[in-house]
Amino acid sequence: MKVALIAHDRKKDLMIQLCTAYKAILQEHELFATGTTGTRIMEATGLDVHRFKSGPLGGDQQIGAMISQNEMDVVIFLRDPLAAMPHEPDVTALIRLSDVYEIPLATNIGTAEVLLRGLDAGFVDWREFYNAEGTIQF
Repeated sequence: MKVALIAHDRKKDLMIQLCTAYKAILQEHELFATGTTGTRIMEATGLDVHRFKSGPLGGDQQIGAMISQNEMDVVIFLRDPLAAMPHEPDVTALIRLSDVYEIPLATNIGTAEVLLRGLDAGFVDWREFYNAEGTIQF
């Protein structure tokens, strides 16, 4: 599965903790992340992560493009709901695209842990049946 990892500045340490705790699960999947988040994950865990630009410079949109092409299976986006983001429209668009294309999305540590455990248990395997148009075919 292809997993996107995104974290706002005040949530980056939490993302590192999450990736460290669930390294055994994450290393079985193809990982993608926005700039600094990806670098920090790689440095802290040794996981192989494909890095995009930072969120404010278009990284969120790059991940959104993968979602719209049915090339992303899971998104973990630890966002800071209390901080004003200059690229808030990009954040909103990414969340909207996840909903439009039925991509499992976690926006806080609680749902992230549940999603990772579900990924490990095979609860996201249904994504393998989606075709390029984003419709399921069994």
